[in-house]
Amino acid sequence: MIGKPPDIVVLPAREDVFMSNEQDKKQQVHQKKMEALKENIDASIAAATIDRGVGILLTGNGKGKSSSAFGMVMRALGYDYKVGVVQFIKGQQLSGEEIYVREKCPSVTFHQMNTGFTWDTQDRSSDIVAAKTSWAIAEKMLKDDSYHLVVLDELTYMISFDYLDEDSILSALKNRPENQSVVVTGRGGGSALTEWADTVSEIKEIKHAYNEGVMARKGVDL
Repeated sequence: MIGKPPDIVVLPAREDVFMSNEQDKKQQVHQKKMEALKENIDASIAAATIDRGVGILLTGNGKGKSSSAFGMVMRALGYDYKVGVVQFIKGQQLSGEEIYVREKCPSVTFHQMNTGFTWDTQDRSSDIVAAKTSWAIAEKMLKDDSYHLVVLDELTYMISFDYLDEDSILSALKNRPENQSVVVTGRGGGSALTEWADTVSEIKEIKHAYNEGVMARKGVDL
């Protein structure tokens, strides 16, 4: 009687074993890095114990300051929070954010200075009147604790052009309701606004399509 042949054991190729060992090593290194990162992040979260509204300044010469601010508007609306927006400088040319907020988000208090860009109007007196009217609306929001988030888009220009009194602006920002957050956008803004803000981000232009002759696009720039 012929016996059963022994089972054939196929050994992995040396290359497969080497690759498996390399992957194991990479996984171990990765896991250690992520464990250390998680430990640091968890410690930072645990250390953040103050619960209040924040002041945010988005400045710099790069694109994305207003875009970032409106991203925060969407976040706040996602939690059904009350939001107020005042846009300085802009107004005569329709923008995607204006169309969307007015048509889709009627709960948002939305005001524009509605003079257009100051380099288009070239009328300092009328710009100052419009700026003061817009600031009066913003100031009311900054006194109303029902607003969870207030966006003051391009406000920095009103200070640098000396259209509005900087001390009055800073006083209103500092004395707003405790749980209200404010986002101020625009180039510059000065050291006083930087000192006031809890978070300051400077967006730097590296390249811009406009400088290559590419027109501003709806839904991206407008």
